[in-house]
Amino acid sequence: MRHYEVVFIVHPDQSEQVPAMIERYRTSIAGKNGRIHRLEDWGRRQLAYPIAKVHKAHYVLMNIEVDGETLDELEHAFKFNDAVLRHLIVAMEEAVVTPSPMMREEKSRSRDGDRDRGDRGDRGDRGDRGDRGDRGERGDRTPKPAAAETVAEAAPGGASTTTA
Repeated sequence: MRHYEVVFIVHPDQSEQVPAMIERYRTSIAGKNGRIHRLEDWGRRQLAYPIAKVHKAHYVLMNIEVDGETLDELEHAFKFNDAVLRHLIVAMEEAVVTPSPMMREEKSRSRDGDRDRGDRGDRGDRGDRGDRGDRGERGDRTPKPAAAETVAEAAPGGASTTTA
């Protein structure tokens, strides 16, 4: 038997059916002497791009150890279930039992008490934000003077050093 990582996303209108789907897949795998090493229900999340005009979906991750026949049955179940928008099955070298980065992030967020921030996080990716583009010192939207005007004003005696 080989190890696989399976991710499938379910239409958000069918989210209440996800536990029953997981149980159905679990019994199918266990009935054929397969094993589930990791099962994570990530819940409803934003999609990177809309699929059939749907912007959110319910994500589930499983790391399983099954034979080829069981894997074919599982893939067949994904293909012909209208609630499953997409699925991905990747062959793995060994069983993965550690929490995924998604679950580690979720656990650390719940431990830190940052639930009030929502999906925005701490916005640490924004950097210093000192450079605000062509705004003046006060942050208003009046453009800074062009370089030629600055040189003309800075010349001694008011003489212009620019050539036209």
